[in-house]
Amino acid sequence: MKTVLITGGSRGIGRECVKLFAERGYAVAFTYKNSEDKAVALAKEAGALALRADSLSEEEIRSAVRTALTELGHIDVLVNSAAVAGFSLLTDLSLEQWNSTIGVSLTGSFLYCREVLPGMISRGCGRIVNISSMWGEVGASCEVHYSAAKAGLIGFTKALAKEVGPSGITVNAIAPGVIDTEMNRALTEEDKAALIEETPLGRIGTPREIAENVYYLTTDAASFITGQVLGVNGGFVI
Repeated sequence: MKTVLITGGSRGIGRECVKLFAERGYAVAFTYKNSEDKAVALAKEAGALALRADSLSEEEIRSAVRTALTELGHIDVLVNSAAVAGFSLLTDLSLEQWNSTIGVSLTGSFLYCREVLPGMISRGCGRIVNISSMWGEVGASCEVHYSAAKAGLIGFTKALAKEVGPSGITVNAIAPGVIDTEMNRALTEEDKAALIEETPLGRIGTPREIAENVYYLTTDAASFITGQVLGVNGGFVI
């Protein structure tokens, strides 16, 4: 049975990835930080293993991966979906906010990859998919910290793909557009309408659409794709 570890799996895109991979017959483990009730319910629904881990903690990440390996035996696929976001003028942005945003999205992804890669390298195969953002490609006003984190994740993806390609491992990124997740539900109706107007397909995307593309990048059909950034944004970025 193929296995997958999904970070930030209790909500949003990560949650949809947990459900989809479970539906497709994977043994699934996922991490969460605060949403324990949601995580427990999802684990029961999907038959998945829920692991509490703070993406800012090296030791908690190491422990979560160790437990996943013990329970699953090995990890075929790693999906780095954990992220935090927020709106702030750069001049009002605290160092704590900056470090947290960069830490969860970028440093956390580095730590999970570092823990999972030895097993993938020894088996000569593996798939890593990092969830970036279209704002990592073009930048978003009042989201400098988030844009920087997601842009860093794109650079990380491309560099790691070159490093581990000879070991039969692919590393790709998904750059979602405006998606109907809890993260974006804080937007006002006016802001949503403006973003929809800028999207050629004229609507907001769904977490399922992102999860389907994450899954695609783990299949044999995508075995010759690595170091790429797949934009799933309704044409917002062309």
